[in-house]
Amino acid sequence: MNIQFKGQVAIVTGAGKGIGYQISLELAKNGAFVVVNDNDDELIQQVSAKINTLYNGQTVALAGDAGEIAVIQMLVDTAVSNFGQLNIIVANAGITLFGDFLTYNPEAFQSVMKVNLHGSFFLAQRAAIQMIKQGIGGRILFMSSVTGQQAHKDLAAYAMTKAGLQMLAKNLVIELSDYGITVNTVAPGATLTERTMEDEAYKNTWARITPTGRAGTVEDVANAVLFLVSPSASQITGQTLVVDGGWSAVSVSPF
Repeated sequence: MNIQFKGQVAIVTGAGKGIGYQISLELAKNGAFVVVNDNDDELIQQVSAKINTLYNGQTVALAGDAGEIAVIQMLVDTAVSNFGQLNIIVANAGITLFGDFLTYNPEAFQSVMKVNLHGSFFLAQRAAIQMIKQGIGGRILFMSSVTGQQAHKDLAAYAMTKAGLQMLAKNLVIELSDYGITVNTVAPGATLTERTMEDEAYKNTWARITPTGRAGTVEDVANAVLFLVSPSASQITGQTLVVDGGWSAVSVSPF
């Protein structure tokens, strides 16, 4: 086990699978204690048990909707009550609801806003309050997307939230730098996860149009996240790190 994050305490939302799971795994592998969250109670308990078996009890699971204030506060309280402090948050939970702009309904819009923006904003707020109380700084990381920078068909609402997170990270530089808290964003491009691989053409399509010749992996994204929340990135704040194999430089459409 690497000790880069030894004694650090992190919260990762949307940790049940995919990118969130890999981030949690890597943080625990590198010595951090992690509060893992997902809306699926059975799934997140399984994730916690698996990581604990691998890395000697480094996680605690808390199920719940990461867009709900009560759950957000419970996440912070759980980190402090179980591990004594809070040093890192990764606001990874998010939902994607595709839909044509002209027929997109208010219910879908509100669902996307609640988790992607509302949840991320208030997790950062409640975590920052705790970090300021501790007086030792901290790291806040938002999970954006290349769709926050490049137009993508049927993702107007989702893209709006992901662009908003990038601006939120910039604005919080003004609010939180005096307390030693950095705020950054990772924007993955096409990434191979359980969800995206349900599309049989996904892997080959994105390999064809991505300059590096392949779609990204969850490990690619987790590596970027771990760098930005590490001591090595203490002078980096308000930034968005795009992890897309160069796709957004050329922006070839997958359609």
